[in-house]
Amino acid sequence: MDSMKDTDLLDELGPLLSAEAAAEAPAAGVDAADLEQAVWVRLLERGPAAPGPTGGGAEASAERARWLRRAVRAEARRARRRALREVPYGGARPGCAGADPEDAVLHGEQRRVLRSAVARLPGRCPELIGALLSPRDLTYREIAGELGISQGSLGPVRSRCLGCLRRMLAAEVAAPHLRGKER
Repeated sequence: MDSMKDTDLLDELGPLLSAEAAAEAPAAGVDAADLEQAVWVRLLERGPAAPGPTGGGAEASAERARWLRRAVRAEARRARRRALREVPYGGARPGCAGADPEDAVLHGEQRRVLRSAVARLPGRCPELIGALLSPRDLTYREIAGELGISQGSLGPVRSRCLGCLRRMLAAEVAAPHLRGKER
């Protein structure tokens, strides 16, 4: 491609590409400029076979615009798939090997406070909340069977227990927006 055609193609497709990339980027979770750059690279990789019919005219321009829209959407899909597969290096979860020691201590303290509060709940609440928090991921039917209560009463009991737990934890933990402002 000679530089005159490149400039014409840039002038013709540039504004449309910017608009399409800006529209697709948020859903893809990428920066619009990165998406735009990926489409330009795709266009350059095609070499002399520019998108659409050769020559000028409205038909060729419309075909290039269709190609560009398809290319932007394809690059956005590729970015979404890549985001699902990629795991950031600094993204270690708390409690996992490689987590920051400070995070592990903080999350351990939060778990300790939660377990302590659950143990102090009245009635069947400790068993019910314990079953709900179980790593076994029990169904309502399995929890009801373990606790010996009907599956239909599980929801209302759970609601009362969580309300009680919420009130208990709110009394023990100062609300962040009130720190330093208590009277």
